[in-house]
Amino acid sequence: MADIALKETRGKPFQNLFDRVFHGTTWFFAMLVLAILGGVIVSLLDGAIPAFRTFGWNFLVTSNWNPVTEKFGALPAIYGTLVTSAIAMVVAVPIAFGITIFITELCPPWLKRSLSTAIELLAAVPSIIYGIWGLFVFAPFLQETLQPLLIETLGEIPVIGALFDGPPLGIGILTAGLILAIMVLPFISAVMRDVFETVPPMLKESAYGLGCTTWEVVWNVVLPFTRVGVIGAVMLGLGRALGETMAVTFVIGNAHRIKASLLAPGTTISATLANEFTEATGEAYISTLFAIGFILFVITLMVLVVAKLMLMRLQKQAGN
Repeated sequence: MADIALKETRGKPFQNLFDRVFHGTTWFFAMLVLAILGGVIVSLLDGAIPAFRTFGWNFLVTSNWNPVTEKFGALPAIYGTLVTSAIAMVVAVPIAFGITIFITELCPPWLKRSLSTAIELLAAVPSIIYGIWGLFVFAPFLQETLQPLLIETLGEIPVIGALFDGPPLGIGILTAGLILAIMVLPFISAVMRDVFETVPPMLKESAYGLGCTTWEVVWNVVLPFTRVGVIGAVMLGLGRALGETMAVTFVIGNAHRIKASLLAPGTTISATLANEFTEATGEAYISTLFAIGFILFVITLMVLVVAKLMLMRLQKQAGN
């Protein structure tokens, strides 16, 4: 016993040393992440200050974009970013929810693994491939089928019709939103599937034993248990949609103007940066691109803050 106690006493200094090293290493990496984030913010803000000083608040609410006269406005890019992301989430979230329910509750065992793998493979496809496919395959398909249908049906309704006015060009805001929906779908579905599978089987079996239908089990048992993870999945998809670049650049039309019609060409912040940063000359032009990049960062940060507040509220309600 004395030998064991002596060995433990001798080993404690080494354990304490390892603990201090481990604590210091993890603290360093945590601070490194914050330092990188702070460096990104400082770099964007430093490059954007000349544009904000020159154009002021009008930069956020004007549509001018003329590099020759150095007159710039970020409103079309902000509008395109928000609208395409909204279209993507409206389309992708219900489909991802349905896919997740089928895989976790209804799918035969022999099909579950292969279907899950196929959906996850969509996330591995490079964005530029989506862009090429969207430009040469998806956009012509929409031009010949969906867009004429929307113009002939919804386009005739007095108020909603303005959203589907104009010729079917194939490319435009709607096409970019649908491409984004396809891209974020596997991310949302994969996360939802993982959180749905964390529900204890006993809870679902108890609900089925009481005579609940599959929908009632999902709505009353699965969703309340996994709501935090579901919101996280949706916010993950929204963050991907807000920052997507190449796929949107191929199909949105890259027009710095705002039209009510979703069929009209437009632009986003990411597409504007991808198209024009290599051609930017002059301090005002470059600073303007830094400014819209900073605006995209702020939009993404606001989305994360809203998501965090929603999660905190849900956790508080669950605690009550």
